[in-house]
Amino acid sequence: MAGRLEGKVAVVTGAGSGIGAATVKAFHREGARVVAADVSGRQEEVAKSLGDGCLAVHADVSKSEDVQAMLAAAIDTFGRLDVLYNNAGIDGEVAHTGDYKEEDFDRVWSINGRGVFLGLRYGIPILLQHGGGSIINTASMASMVAFPGMPAYCAAKAAVVMLTKNAAAEYAGRGIRVNAISPGPIRTAITDSLPPDLIKGVVDATPIGRFGDPSEVANLALFLASDESSFITGSEILIDGAYTTL
Repeated sequence: MAGRLEGKVAVVTGAGSGIGAATVKAFHREGARVVAADVSGRQEEVAKSLGDGCLAVHADVSKSEDVQAMLAAAIDTFGRLDVLYNNAGIDGEVAHTGDYKEEDFDRVWSINGRGVFLGLRYGIPILLQHGGGSIINTASMASMVAFPGMPAYCAAKAAVVMLTKNAAAEYAGRGIRVNAISPGPIRTAITDSLPPDLIKGVVDATPIGRFGDPSEVANLALFLASDESSFITGSEILIDGAYTTL
Protein backbone atom coordinates (compact mmCIF):
# COMPACT_ATOMS: atom_id res chain seq x y z
CA MET A 1 0.00 0.00 0.00
CA ALA A 2 1.43 3.36 -1.04
CA GLY A 3 2.15 5.95 1.63
CA ARG A 4 0.30 9.22 1.89
CA LEU A 5 3.31 11.12 0.48
CA GLU A 6 4.48 8.50 -1.99
CA GLY A 7 6.47 10.10 -4.81
CA LYS A 8 6.75 13.50 -3.10
CA VAL A 9 9.90 15.35 -2.11
CA ALA A 10 9.89 17.43 1.07
CA VAL A 11 12.22 19.86 2.80
CA VAL A 12 11.89 20.26 6.57
CA THR A 13 13.82 22.89 8.54
CA GLY A 14 14.61 22.60 12.21
CA ALA A 15 14.88 18.89 11.49
CA GLY A 16 17.42 17.99 14.16
CA SER A 17 15.01 17.69 17.07
CA GLY A 18 11.48 18.14 18.35
CA ILE A 19 8.71 18.83 15.85
CA GLY A 20 11.11 18.93 12.91
CA ALA A 21 12.67 15.54 13.61
CA ALA A 22 9.25 13.98 14.24
CA THR A 23 7.98 15.40 10.95
CA VAL A 24 10.94 14.13 8.94
CA LYS A 25 10.26 10.65 10.31
CA ALA A 26 6.53 10.87 9.56
CA PHE A 27 7.08 12.14 6.02
CA HIS A 28 9.69 9.46 5.33
CA ARG A 29 7.45 6.75 6.76
CA GLU A 30 4.68 7.82 4.39
CA GLY A 31 6.85 7.55 1.28
CA ALA A 32 8.40 10.99 0.84
CA ARG A 33 12.04 11.61 0.12
CA VAL A 34 13.10 14.22 2.62
CA VAL A 35 15.78 16.86 3.04
CA ALA A 36 16.36 17.26 6.79
CA ALA A 37 17.80 20.74 7.29
CA ASP A 38 19.15 22.15 10.55
CA VAL A 39 21.99 24.28 11.86
CA SER A 40 22.70 22.10 14.91
CA GLY A 41 24.29 19.05 13.27
CA ARG A 42 21.67 16.76 14.81
CA GLN A 43 20.00 16.45 11.41
CA GLU A 44 22.78 14.01 10.53
CA GLU A 45 21.59 11.58 13.21
CA VAL A 46 17.99 11.89 12.07
CA ALA A 47 18.90 11.17 8.45
CA LYS A 48 21.20 8.29 9.40
CA SER A 49 18.40 6.65 11.40
CA LEU A 50 16.15 6.67 8.32
CA GLY A 51 18.67 5.65 5.67
CA ASP A 52 17.81 5.91 1.99
CA GLY A 53 15.52 8.72 0.98
CA CYS A 54 16.61 11.18 3.65
CA LEU A 55 19.37 13.73 3.09
CA ALA A 56 20.85 15.81 5.92
CA VAL A 57 21.74 19.41 5.03
CA HIS A 58 23.33 22.07 7.20
CA ALA A 59 21.31 25.27 6.88
CA ASP A 60 20.96 28.50 8.82
CA VAL A 61 17.51 29.69 7.73
CA SER A 62 18.35 33.31 8.50
CA LYS A 63 20.86 33.26 5.64
CA SER A 64 19.61 33.53 2.08
CA GLU A 65 22.47 31.52 0.65
CA ASP A 66 21.81 28.63 3.05
CA VAL A 67 18.10 28.53 2.24
CA GLN A 68 18.81 28.53 -1.48
CA ALA A 69 21.42 25.78 -1.10
CA MET A 70 19.02 23.71 1.00
CA LEU A 71 16.34 23.88 -1.69
CA ALA A 72 18.88 23.22 -4.43
CA ALA A 73 19.95 20.07 -2.57
CA ALA A 74 16.40 18.74 -2.85
CA ILE A 75 16.39 19.31 -6.61
CA ASP A 76 19.92 18.00 -7.16
CA THR A 77 19.37 14.85 -5.07
CA PHE A 78 15.71 14.01 -5.59
CA GLY A 79 14.80 15.90 -8.76
CA ARG A 80 11.87 17.99 -7.54
CA LEU A 81 10.16 19.74 -4.63
CA ASP A 82 6.57 19.18 -3.48
CA VAL A 83 6.50 20.10 0.19
CA LEU A 84 8.33 22.78 2.17
CA TYR A 85 7.96 22.88 5.95
CA ASN A 86 9.42 26.11 7.38
CA ASN A 87 9.64 24.87 10.94
CA ALA A 88 12.95 26.13 12.37
CA GLY A 89 12.60 28.50 15.30
CA ILE A 90 14.05 29.67 18.60
CA ASP A 91 12.46 31.09 21.75
CA GLY A 92 14.98 33.85 22.44
CA GLU A 93 15.71 35.71 25.65
CA VAL A 94 13.01 36.29 28.25
CA ALA A 95 12.58 39.98 29.15
CA HIS A 96 9.82 42.53 29.14
CA THR A 97 9.52 44.79 26.11
CA GLY A 98 11.04 47.84 27.77
CA ASP A 99 14.13 45.82 28.69
CA TYR A 100 14.46 43.70 25.55
CA LYS A 101 17.83 44.11 23.85
CA GLU A 102 17.80 45.06 20.19
CA GLU A 103 20.31 42.37 19.28
CA ASP A 104 18.17 39.71 20.99
CA PHE A 105 15.08 40.86 19.11
CA ASP A 106 16.98 40.82 15.82
CA ARG A 107 18.23 37.27 16.46
CA VAL A 108 14.74 35.92 17.10
CA TRP A 109 13.32 37.75 14.10
CA SER A 110 16.10 36.56 11.80
CA ILE A 111 15.16 32.91 12.37
CA ASN A 112 11.47 32.91 13.26
CA GLY A 113 10.36 35.65 10.87
CA ARG A 114 12.95 36.27 8.18
CA GLY A 115 13.69 32.54 7.97
CA VAL A 116 10.09 31.80 7.02
CA PHE A 117 10.08 34.64 4.50
CA LEU A 118 13.26 33.29 2.88
CA GLY A 119 11.73 29.83 2.64
CA LEU A 120 8.69 31.31 0.90
CA ARG A 121 10.77 33.64 -1.28
CA TYR A 122 12.95 30.89 -2.69
CA GLY A 123 10.66 27.89 -2.31
CA ILE A 124 7.67 29.29 -4.20
CA PRO A 125 9.44 29.71 -7.57
CA ILE A 126 10.69 26.12 -7.38
CA LEU A 127 7.24 24.78 -6.51
CA LEU A 128 5.78 26.71 -9.44
CA GLN A 129 8.27 25.02 -11.75
CA HIS A 130 7.03 21.63 -10.56
CA GLY A 131 3.32 22.31 -10.78
CA GLY A 132 2.69 23.52 -7.22
CA GLY A 133 2.77 21.92 -3.81
CA SER A 134 2.26 22.50 -0.11
CA ILE A 135 4.06 24.94 2.16
CA ILE A 136 3.66 24.64 5.92
CA ASN A 137 4.93 27.26 8.35
CA THR A 138 5.32 26.82 12.09
CA ALA A 139 3.69 29.70 13.91
CA SER A 140 2.57 29.40 17.54
CA MET A 141 -0.37 30.02 19.80
CA ALA A 142 1.84 32.99 20.80
CA SER A 143 0.66 34.56 17.54
CA MET A 144 -2.78 34.90 19.14
CA VAL A 145 -2.24 35.47 22.86
CA ALA A 146 0.43 37.38 24.76
CA PHE A 147 3.25 35.79 26.72
CA PRO A 148 4.86 38.48 28.88
CA GLY A 149 8.62 38.37 28.56
CA MET A 150 8.54 37.02 24.99
CA PRO A 151 7.86 40.08 22.80
CA ALA A 152 10.19 39.06 19.98
CA TYR A 153 8.84 35.51 19.80
CA CYS A 154 5.21 36.62 19.84
CA ALA A 155 5.81 39.31 17.21
CA ALA A 156 7.68 36.97 14.88
CA LYS A 157 5.08 34.22 15.15
CA ALA A 158 2.28 36.68 14.43
CA ALA A 159 4.21 37.73 11.34
CA VAL A 160 4.43 34.09 10.25
CA VAL A 161 0.63 33.89 10.23
CA MET A 162 0.29 36.91 7.95
CA LEU A 163 3.10 35.75 5.68
CA THR A 164 1.15 32.50 5.40
CA LYS A 165 -2.16 34.16 4.58
CA ASN A 166 -0.61 36.57 2.10
CA ALA A 167 1.27 33.88 0.17
CA ALA A 168 -1.80 31.64 0.20
CA ALA A 169 -3.90 34.38 -1.39
CA GLU A 170 -1.24 35.13 -3.98
CA TYR A 171 -0.69 31.55 -5.15
CA ALA A 172 -3.97 29.72 -4.51
CA GLY A 173 -4.77 29.81 -8.21
CA ARG A 174 -1.35 28.47 -9.18
CA GLY A 175 -1.34 25.18 -7.33
CA ILE A 176 0.45 26.20 -4.14
CA ARG A 177 -1.21 25.83 -0.75
CA VAL A 178 0.24 27.65 2.26
CA ASN A 179 -0.84 26.93 5.82
CA ALA A 180 0.44 27.62 9.32
CA ILE A 181 0.51 25.29 12.29
CA SER A 182 0.28 27.02 15.67
CA PRO A 183 1.43 24.65 18.42
CA GLY A 184 0.71 25.20 22.07
CA PRO A 185 2.78 23.61 24.83
CA ILE A 186 4.69 20.87 23.03
CA ARG A 187 7.51 18.99 24.74
CA THR A 188 10.57 20.20 22.81
CA ALA A 189 14.01 21.62 23.53
CA ILE A 190 12.49 25.12 23.46
CA THR A 191 9.95 24.38 26.17
CA ASP A 192 12.60 22.57 28.21
CA SER A 193 14.74 25.72 28.14
CA LEU A 194 12.04 28.03 29.50
CA PRO A 195 11.72 28.93 33.20
CA PRO A 196 9.91 26.15 35.10
CA ASP A 197 7.34 28.55 36.57
CA LEU A 198 6.42 29.76 33.08
CA ILE A 199 6.03 26.20 31.81
CA LYS A 200 3.95 25.16 34.83
CA GLY A 201 1.68 28.13 34.31
CA VAL A 202 1.12 27.24 30.66
CA VAL A 203 0.35 23.58 31.38
CA ASP A 204 -1.93 24.46 34.29
CA ALA A 205 -3.83 26.77 31.94
CA THR A 206 -4.21 24.10 29.25
CA PRO A 207 -7.58 22.34 29.57
CA ILE A 208 -6.21 19.03 28.28
CA GLY A 209 -3.76 19.11 31.18
CA ARG A 210 -0.53 18.03 29.55
CA PHE A 211 2.15 18.85 27.01
CA GLY A 212 1.62 17.79 23.44
CA ASP A 213 4.08 15.43 21.81
CA PRO A 214 6.06 16.42 18.71
CA SER A 215 4.55 13.44 16.89
CA GLU A 216 1.10 14.98 17.29
CA VAL A 217 2.23 18.10 15.45
CA ALA A 218 3.99 15.96 12.85
CA ASN A 219 0.72 14.16 12.14
CA LEU A 220 -0.95 17.50 11.43
CA ALA A 221 1.94 18.51 9.16
CA LEU A 222 1.58 15.18 7.36
CA PHE A 223 -2.08 15.90 6.67
CA LEU A 224 -1.29 19.39 5.34
CA ALA A 225 1.51 18.03 3.17
CA SER A 226 -0.72 15.37 1.67
CA ASP A 227 -3.38 15.67 -1.02
CA GLU A 228 -5.97 14.95 1.67
CA SER A 229 -5.89 18.67 2.55
CA SER A 230 -6.27 19.87 -1.04
CA PHE A 231 -8.96 22.49 -0.21
CA ILE A 232 -7.12 23.93 2.80
CA THR A 233 -4.96 27.00 2.24
CA GLY A 234 -4.40 30.25 4.10
CA SER A 235 -5.31 28.62 7.42
CA GLU A 236 -3.71 28.89 10.84
CA ILE A 237 -4.44 25.61 12.60
CA LEU A 238 -4.08 25.51 16.36
CA ILE A 239 -2.83 22.40 18.12
CA ASP A 240 -2.79 23.66 21.68
CA GLY A 241 -4.87 21.40 23.91
CA ALA A 242 -7.56 24.14 24.04
CA TYR A 243 -5.23 26.68 25.70
CA THR A 244 -6.56 29.55 23.60
CA THR A 245 -10.22 28.70 24.23
CA LEU A 246 -10.08 30.23 27.72
